[in-house]
Amino acid sequence: MHEKILILDFGSQYTQLIARRIRELNVYSEIVPYNKAGEIGPHIKGVILSGSPFSVLDSNAPRPDLEKIMGKVPLLGICYGAQWMARHFGGEVAPSAKREYGRAHLREFDRDDPLFEFIPEDSQVWMSHADSILGLPENARIIARSDSIPVAAYRMEDSGLPVYGIQFHPEVTHSVDGATLLENFVIRICGCRGDWTPASFAHESIERLRDTLGSDSVVMGLSGGVDSTVAAELIHRAIGDRLYCIFVDNGLLRKDEFSEVLESYRHMGLNVKGVDAKELFYKALKGLRDPEEKRKAIGKVFIDVFEEEARQLNNVKWLGQGTIYPDVIESVSVHGPSVTIKSHHNVGGLPDKLQLRVVEPLRSLFKDEVRKVGHEIHIPPAILMRHPFPGPGLGIRILGEVTPEKVAVLQEADEHFIRGLREDGLYDEVWQAATILLPVQSVGVMGDERSYENVVALRAVTSRDGMTADWARLPYDFLAKVSTRIINHVKGVNRVVYDISTKPPSTIEWE
Repeated sequence: MHEKILILDFGSQYTQLIARRIRELNVYSEIVPYNKAGEIGPHIKGVILSGSPFSVLDSNAPRPDLEKIMGKVPLLGICYGAQWMARHFGGEVAPSAKREYGRAHLREFDRDDPLFEFIPEDSQVWMSHADSILGLPENARIIARSDSIPVAAYRMEDSGLPVYGIQFHPEVTHSVDGATLLENFVIRICGCRGDWTPASFAHESIERLRDTLGSDSVVMGLSGGVDSTVAAELIHRAIGDRLYCIFVDNGLLRKDEFSEVLESYRHMGLNVKGVDAKELFYKALKGLRDPEEKRKAIGKVFIDVFEEEARQLNNVKWLGQGTIYPDVIESVSVHGPSVTIKSHHNVGGLPDKLQLRVVEPLRSLFKDEVRKVGHEIHIPPAILMRHPFPGPGLGIRILGEVTPEKVAVLQEADEHFIRGLREDGLYDEVWQAATILLPVQSVGVMGDERSYENVVALRAVTSRDGMTADWARLPYDFLAKVSTRIINHVKGVNRVVYDISTKPPSTIEWE
C-alpha cells in the first residue's frame, strides 16, 4: 500500500488542486469529506485540512473531529482549516476589517522552520479569506506574517508532531513558492518517499484487476475517448479477450470517427464490436429542442443498444467503466451522502439492469494522470492526446433539433476546424476545440447571389482539467483561413464566428 496524504474537504473550490499538487510529487493523496476521516492507518503520513466557503464563526460551520488525528501524523490547515484549528484550541478568529482576496507577500517568516525551507523572503502568496486569526492558542507561535495580517502562518508545538496553519493557498499558481511549501510538508515533514508513479499504478492496477476479476468476463462501452480507452487497455492486459468492448455509432460522432477509432481499437488488440445505431438515435431525437431532453434521449437509446448487445454475451459478470477521480469526488458532498454535488456518471441503470458489478480501474486518477498512465501502457497518441468529446457528441453542438442533414453540415465544418488545428501545430496547444451549429441564418453573398444560410461558431479553450477554462488566443491568420475554408467548402454555411467566453461564467459546451 502506497503512502498517502489525507485531505479533509470542507467544500473549498481549491480542494482538488491540493490533491493534484501533492500527486505531482509522486505521493498519493485522497480527498474525503471532513467528517469521514476514519482511522489513521500506518500508510497515512499526513493530513491536510482544506479551505471552505464557510466562516468558522458560522453556527453551521463544518467541525471536524481531530481526536483521531492529533499527535499521530503531521497536520496542515489551509485557510479555513488554519482558522478552525486556531479557534478550536483557544485562539481568536474575527471578521477581517476588509476581505483579503488576491496577492500578498510573506514577511518575517521563520527561515529555520522546515515548512519554509528554500522559500525566499517576500514570497508572493494568494489570499482568499473574510476572517483573520487575531490570537493564537497558548501552545502556538507565529512563523510568518504578511503586510495586512499578523498571522499568515503558525505552528503548534505540544502535540508531539508538528501542526501547522497557513492563511494563504499554496495550491494555486499565484502562490509562487506554494509547490515548494507543499513539498516541504509532504516530503521533509511527513517523510513521504514519492514512489507513486504512472508505471507503478499501471503495474499494480493490472495485478489488482487479475485478482478481482478472476475468470469472469467484463463488458465495456467505449467512446473513443482517453478515459474509457485507458481503462479498457488495463482490463484487457489483466484478462485478455474476456473483455468484450462495444463501440456504438450514435450518428453524432465527428466525421469518419467511428471507422477510424474502431480501426485503432483493433490495432490495439481489443476485442471490440462496432454497432451502427445511427437511425435509432436520430428517431429518438426527432422534434426535441431542449438540451436536457436531448441528453436524456441519447442516454436512453445508448442504454437500450448496449443492453441488447451485452445480453448476447456469456459469463459476463462485470461492467467496465472509465470513471475518474473528479467524478467520484463530485458525487459526495462535504455534508454527507444526503446532499450530492453531481450524480455519479455510471451509465444510468445499466449495472442493475444487467445484474453486473462495476469495475473502475481509473477511479483514483485525475485526467492528466490518466494520460500519463496511457502513455506508460502505449495507448496510440491519436487517442491519448484526443481532445475531450461530450458523451452526447454533436447532439449538444447542434443547437435546437438534431437532424441527419444538420449533423452532416456540422461534421464537415468541424473537420475543417480540427484538421486546420493539426496542420498549423495548434491542436496540442488547446485543451478542447469544438464547432457549434447555431439555430441562426444570416445574409451573405456567394458569387453574385444573395445567400441566407447557417452560422457556425468555433470554440477553442485552454485548460488543465476543464473545471475552469479560458478562450484560446488562436492566431488571426489561422482563424481567417479556417473561416474561408468552411464557407467555401461546406454547403449551407455562410458565416463563421469565434467564441471568446471564459468558464466561468460560460461553459465550454454551448448546451
